[in-house]
Amino acid sequence: MSVRLAQRASIVLLAAEGLQNKQIGERLGVTRQTAGRWRDRYAAHGLSGIEKDAPRPGRKRRISDKRRAAVVRKTLHETPEGQTHWSRSTMSKATGLSESTIGRIWKEHGLKPHLVDTFKLSKDPNFVEKLRDIVGLYLSPPEHAIVLSCDEKSQVQALDRTQPGLPMKRGRAGTMTHDYKRNGTTTLFAAMNVADGTIISRCQPRHRHQEWLKFLNEIKKNVEPGKEVHLICDNYATHKHPKVLAWAKRNPRFHFHFTPTGASWLNMIERFFRDLDSKALRRGSFNSVDDLIAAMTEYINAYNADPKPIIWTATANDILGKVNRAQKVANKL
Repeated sequence: MSVRLAQRASIVLLAAEGLQNKQIGERLGVTRQTAGRWRDRYAAHGLSGIEKDAPRPGRKRRISDKRRAAVVRKTLHETPEGQTHWSRSTMSKATGLSESTIGRIWKEHGLKPHLVDTFKLSKDPNFVEKLRDIVGLYLSPPEHAIVLSCDEKSQVQALDRTQPGLPMKRGRAGTMTHDYKRNGTTTLFAAMNVADGTIISRCQPRHRHQEWLKFLNEIKKNVEPGKEVHLICDNYATHKHPKVLAWAKRNPRFHFHFTPTGASWLNMIERFFRDLDSKALRRGSFNSVDDLIAAMTEYINAYNADPKPIIWTATANDILGKVNRAQKVANKL
């Protein structure tokens, strides 16, 4: 029990014994007004009346609701002259309000003009069917089968900084030069096992159908013999080359599932590529393509030593609901 609540309870108990407010105040070391307030609150609301303070009205707003609404309307439906979006300073100049006031109004209404999200609505005529097919593989994979999310990270550049960077130290972030030298490229082919998160990978100099076929054979060597294999791929022409289709006929246990056009976000391997880029490549410095391949191989080996599968939770209906809402908004624009 808090000290305040204990004091208020004592006031109520002494009042029950017949003591007056002045007597209660003298005994507990409070004013008679305080004693009277809490015995009245108890009489009116019971125990809940003394458990917490009564709500206070707070300071009155200095900015009228009309002016606040004008800021919101201006933020949503106008832009500053010659610019694409508002900042606190430009809105402050346009409305005569302080920058801190503009910031508070935006926060109250969940407005962030400095941020923008990207999106793309797929125009694939078979979007729904492909969506349900792939989400079904994530949420309810076939029994005694392997589901692999596959793609290429093409044209990965071996970038070497023009000067050595400085290490991080207390009070200072690590540094690296903004310019670089290009030392060649490679393409990383990768397949993620949806069940356990492990990665099958292979680096190759190009990303034609010939290299894709070599990677398919690499997958074939690494998956358990006899099991059905479901491959989730995007619509890159290489994945649908006649020689690739012929390979699929010769290997009937391999089943290809293509994401809808413009919906590569359905492919889980894209999340792995993002992590690889941010954790192993973006701050790296590579003297050659071999150095780049060695860095990616080291990252993948460490990842496979302790793999963490990506847990897909969104149902096809959840996604379709968001897509339909976005489509309605787009149609109004």
